[in-house]
Amino acid sequence: MSSNNKLGLLSMCRKAGRLSMGMDMMKDACAVGNSKGVFVASDLSEKSLKEVRFTCARYSVKLFALDMTMDEISDGIGKRTGIISVNDSGFAKSCAKGLTQIQTDMDEFF
Repeated sequence: MSSNNKLGLLSMCRKAGRLSMGMDMMKDACAVGNSKGVFVASDLSEKSLKEVRFTCARYSVKLFALDMTMDEISDGIGKRTGIISVNDSGFAKSCAKGLTQIQTDMDEFF
């Protein structure tokens, strides 16, 4: 699926109120069990990626690498962010198609 299709899906998801954007909102969505998948921008910092991986491992949420930069995401959904939690299983499944899943393992952090 092309990145334009992914942006279209993410945009629909945002309009439906099923996105949590940014580190804190992603953590909250994972903690309360709303997050069905977390997606990160290709230019997210190593430090932020490590924190996202820890959160996803802790709450058993799948994590995927988007083939887009934060600026490309911003053009598509109107907000510059590198971390997106999709809080709808259908949207998350569609968005995850063809993306690389980032492995999360709690043992790695202890």
